[in-house]
Amino acid sequence: MPQATPPKEGEEVELVTSADGTEIAFERTGSGPPLLLVHGMVGDRDNWEALELRSPLAEHFTVCTMDRRGHGDSGGEGPYEIERVFEDIITVVEEIEEPVALFGLSTGGVYALGAASRTDNVRALLLYEPSLQFGQGAEAAESYTEMMSLLDTGKAEEALLVALEDFGHLSSEEINLIQSSPLWQEQMELVHTVPWEIEAITGYEFDPDQFRNMSTPTLLITGSESARPYKDGIKRTEEALPDVHVATIEGHGHAGLATASERFLEEVLTFAGE
Repeated sequence: MPQATPPKEGEEVELVTSADGTEIAFERTGSGPPLLLVHGMVGDRDNWEALELRSPLAEHFTVCTMDRRGHGDSGGEGPYEIERVFEDIITVVEEIEEPVALFGLSTGGVYALGAASRTDNVRALLLYEPSLQFGQGAEAAESYTEMMSLLDTGKAEEALLVALEDFGHLSSEEINLIQSSPLWQEQMELVHTVPWEIEAITGYEFDPDQFRNMSTPTLLITGSESARPYKDGIKRTEEALPDVHVATIEGHGHAGLATASERFLEEVLTFAGE
């Protein structure tokens, strides 16, 4: 049975057991209605602190931040089927008990969407550019081969750049911003998880009919300058959900949580606070 790693020193971490026996770590901060944050690619729950988002949100919500399986203090390693990640999120959601506002970033948005369709304990769903087309196409296959070669030879930084450029579709300006932030070192330590993400999401068949009867109010957040795959993901998700609103952060891209944090917080506080 997969086991979780010991919690980081000084942190009060809750461990819950997912459907397949994997231990999933999460922690709670603040007070108010619960808001569960699901991180994106090459991330863990520490990302929200590095982005300086956890504390502002904790002034209004009980902010719950989780480590997806194979990340941070959670157990399990990849590759894994995407349904296991859905189950992990549902396990945390139901541990919280009170109806949850659920937010997912990028690949985390795909996982949050899948989980929300399988539980009744989500009162609001917020997604920042769910990566439905993550790792698809001939160019992505070439990038995958290059990234794996770099990982095999211990070149974590070069592999991370390939991941952010070719799979994250980030601009050079966005990558420079990440490189100058505390996120960079964290992401280099987690770049080995990118192949697991690619295998999980490319093996997932997005079926719009699965969401036709999902009544959860949903906010889709996108950047006006984001790459085409993210715009396509927003469009497909919007078309699939019956109760959905789209908010666009003008002048920003996929790294909008970092480059336009005040605008992002405004959208989350307005929607999840209702």
